[in-house]
Amino acid sequence: MTSTDKPNGLQQSLDQESLLHRMIKQIRRSLDLQEILKTTVTEVRLLLHADRVKMYRFDADGSGEVIAESIYNERLPSLLGLRFPVHDIPEASREMFLLTGQRSIVDVANGKIGLSPLQSKETGERLQTNIFYRQVDPCHIQYLKAMGVQSSLVIPILDCDPQEQSVKPKLWGLLVSHHSEPQNILKRELEVLEQVADQVAIAIAQSNLLTTALTQQKQEATINQVTTLLHKLPTVQLQGALEEVITALSGVGGRLYIENSRKLYTWGDQPTLPYELDNSIIEQHPTWQNWMAECKPGNIWATADLYKEPNLRVLALAFRSTQIRGLMVIPLHYREQFIGVLTIFRAEFETEILWAGRCDANRRQLLPQLSFEVWREQKKGQAAEWKLEDMILAQALYDHFSMAIQQQEMYKEVQVLNANLELRVQEQTAELEKSLILTKVIKQVTEQIRRTLDLQTTLQTIVCEVRSLLNSDRVVIFQLNSKSVTVEEINGNWQSVLGVNAPLECFPDEHTYLYSQGRVRAINNVSTDSLTDCHREFLQSLQIQANLIVPINIGMELWGLLIAHECNAPRIWQDAEIDLLQQLGDQAAIAIQQAQLYEQTHTAETEARNQAVQLGHTLHKLQETQTRLIQTEKMSSLGQLVAGIAHEINNPVNFIYGNLCHASDYIEQLLEILRLYQLHYPDPHSEINAAIVSIDFEFLVEDLPKIITSMQVGSDRIRSIVLSLRNFSRLDEAENKRVDLHEGIDNTLLILQYQLKASGEFPGIQIIKDYGNIPKVECYAGQMNQVFMNIFTNAIDALEMGNSRSPLEIRGNKEWGLRAMGNKENKPSPMPTIHISTRVSADNSRLLIRISDNGPGMALEVKKRIFDPFYTTKPVGRGTGLGLAISYQIIVEKHGGIMECISEPGKGTEFWIEIPVKPPAKIDR
Repeated sequence: MTSTDKPNGLQQSLDQESLLHRMIKQIRRSLDLQEILKTTVTEVRLLLHADRVKMYRFDADGSGEVIAESIYNERLPSLLGLRFPVHDIPEASREMFLLTGQRSIVDVANGKIGLSPLQSKETGERLQTNIFYRQVDPCHIQYLKAMGVQSSLVIPILDCDPQEQSVKPKLWGLLVSHHSEPQNILKRELEVLEQVADQVAIAIAQSNLLTTALTQQKQEATINQVTTLLHKLPTVQLQGALEEVITALSGVGGRLYIENSRKLYTWGDQPTLPYELDNSIIEQHPTWQNWMAECKPGNIWATADLYKEPNLRVLALAFRSTQIRGLMVIPLHYREQFIGVLTIFRAEFETEILWAGRCDANRRQLLPQLSFEVWREQKKGQAAEWKLEDMILAQALYDHFSMAIQQQEMYKEVQVLNANLELRVQEQTAELEKSLILTKVIKQVTEQIRRTLDLQTTLQTIVCEVRSLLNSDRVVIFQLNSKSVTVEEINGNWQSVLGVNAPLECFPDEHTYLYSQGRVRAINNVSTDSLTDCHREFLQSLQIQANLIVPINIGMELWGLLIAHECNAPRIWQDAEIDLLQQLGDQAAIAIQQAQLYEQTHTAETEARNQAVQLGHTLHKLQETQTRLIQTEKMSSLGQLVAGIAHEINNPVNFIYGNLCHASDYIEQLLEILRLYQLHYPDPHSEINAAIVSIDFEFLVEDLPKIITSMQVGSDRIRSIVLSLRNFSRLDEAENKRVDLHEGIDNTLLILQYQLKASGEFPGIQIIKDYGNIPKVECYAGQMNQVFMNIFTNAIDALEMGNSRSPLEIRGNKEWGLRAMGNKENKPSPMPTIHISTRVSADNSRLLIRISDNGPGMALEVKKRIFDPFYTTKPVGRGTGLGLAISYQIIVEKHGGIMECISEPGKGTEFWIEIPVKPPAKIDR
């Protein structure tokens, strides 16, 4: 292809003008760049009568792609959609195309290339010569021949920004004409094609402006839509706004995390942290938190491949199971305070590039290929780059999301403040109403308890009204001077506590002082509140799970306590309930004081009667004292008798026991001699044989050692009984001295062994010993053995009678037990059992002995009188009614201890004995 200035006629000139006119009209009529380019290549091919005209566009990396093409009758192969490597058009040629607008005409047949226009190397000015021909690179000739081209024309197309005149133009692409035969190019044709290239450049600029305008319009629409969703109070549409942003940024998913509330909004594909990273939310992971702490307000971070980012090396594991590759992170701040983060995800995709020929590193050093074999290059794991308009949109949305989240947080705070204010108003209103009701109730109760001056009636009225007002299970009045509950009111089937004495060690004198000073105590849960073990056990024994105590003070003196019990479950006492009970306690004090004043008017009338009653009581006490003296003398005489018998029996028993071992040895020696005789004289005389048969010699030899062994066991038994009798009498230990109480208990059980064995239908009694590590106790051993004997004897009687009769038959008896031996359903009765437990107190100052059985138990009215002298429920001749009375005297009066009985019908009986390890003072015998 060559260039010439000779005209080919008027028609050709008209065609050129028509072409230029059509191009300008097409550009002005359409804004579709692809349509303009397609029209351009078609019109240029018709103008030049070329076989192929293509539009070649450069990419950012220097490679190019054919984006528009027109071919005449398929004379040449199509190159549309193919990409050409960067080395196909050298960088020097691209620079000339850009700097000078250079055009090139190649004549393949002659091996020449024409370049126009040119610049002087010395001055840099454009030369007057239109086209300068020189020899073309043979590699280039081979390259064109491989495509079937004999002549070509290349015109550069530049991209200029009309809004930025100072910015240098960029080389956008090339307009290329190919001929399969040599072709001459006229100067006029070059000028027309130059003008066509200029018009294409204008179309490109218009397309860029249109694209920019559409992008801005789309961004503004997105910002308006998101703004509408974010600022629609009272409910900010954060979820909808998030979805709009993800769609606008071409994302496949995203999430919005709010720091204060730790709330997370998500949409689309989401990462999942593996189990080993601990956190279920990626924004709460320490790596993410540290990253956000380093981010400055307004900074937006984006990457097209998150797996290449060092900061995300740990968190990248969460994205392995997804198609997410691109990531944009927008930290949200309000006044430099971090309030959340908006994250957008883009999916990875695969790309396929059709290269015209193989892309080799040293392409120009190799011979051109004879054919252009299409090379398909597939790339996986690709993600779209974040463009400038994406960052601008993200920056615009940054402020809107930050303000919306802050407004939402402030709105919630205002709502909470309003709710709290309304709640406080309601609470104050309720308190006022409750105060009014409380005043009316107190007035009503006050009138009720002052209608009578009888003290007992007044106290009963108080507990009834208080129990009804507090809706509690039990209300009692504890009177200080009697140390017991004097009045109670019960709701339900709870046990009565009338007459129950509080253990002195559980309630020291300092408690009385505190209550006299106005102390009020509320125990919400007996099991968990701070109480002493003794106090907790005492309350639990009364079925109490919560209680409320207020004092009843008359003047400066504590008269008693008004107590509300909750037995069903723990209860949190409210301030209003405490205040109510406290005021009722004050009213009770006034009513009691009035009743006491009224009773004082009758004192003179009843004084004489009281003296007579006191004389009767004194006479009764003298009778009790006489009975106790008789019993003590009997026990002393019995002890002397037992000690004497034991001493007399001990001598012959020791003689027998001491000689049995010798007799056993002698018999063994005699039997050994007989065996030797049988061995050496196997054929004895007939008379000897007859004697052996008559006396059953073999049985005699076998049974004689057994008899001796049985005699030894019997003598051991007699010796142990004699020793137990001596230990039980303790006549040699009449003084107070340290002894092992375990030994006294074992000796007593040994004496009663015959009563513990099975006989007839009675299965016998099982003894379970739970001995603790106790020290020796300073006491009167003989008297303590007497106490053990009385308790064990009564327990054995109760178990024997319980085994033969039903609980209904023995309900009124004095015998006790944990369970009756029989029942209505004829179920197998449990084994009669006596359980013995010994422990030492936490401070090692007192010894605790518990003796219990599983007998039929006793009724409440029987249990109250078991320690009274001469009181018994046994048949005539079975008991005197003095055993437990004397035992109580020995423990309480002689040893300064405590003796209590715990029993219910059908639930057995337990005796609780507590004595000091060392008496605080000398005990009078």
